[in-house]
Amino acid sequence: MAVKIRASSTATALSLTPLIDVVFLLLIFFLVTSEFEEEERTLDIELPTATSAIPMVGKPRSIIVDVDQSGDVFVGGSEVGVAELQRLLEDAVTRNPAGQSVIIRADYRSQFQPVVSVMDVCNRSGVRDYTVTTKDQPGAREP
Repeated sequence: MAVKIRASSTATALSLTPLIDVVFLLLIFFLVTSEFEEEERTLDIELPTATSAIPMVGKPRSIIVDVDQSGDVFVGGSEVGVAELQRLLEDAVTRNPAGQSVIIRADYRSQFQPVVSVMDVCNRSGVRDYTVTTKDQPGAREP
């Protein structure tokens, strides 16, 4: 006895509209949740050069502290004093005690004392992971 199998007509008419809707919803979700921050890059700071500088690949969960040429300290584009910087860092350490990090961006023409003061504030407020950024000096890499 031969069994006849008929092809279903519903399998050939697959609707792609729900899949396109899902793709658009995912796109909108990622656009809305992405953070496009450039406020730390608005100050005109010229970084010193270093032979072992590595560009940042992803956005860190760090507080960026800028020191301009005259030695003024900025956080988030606003000028802060030493006491206010310490309060901000202590609050950040309270919210993230395991691994709050600070990136110090200092103009190469600035004095070193404001940078040392920022490092001292980091130590007093409990931040142990702080770095001073530099930019890569082209052609100066070691073999």
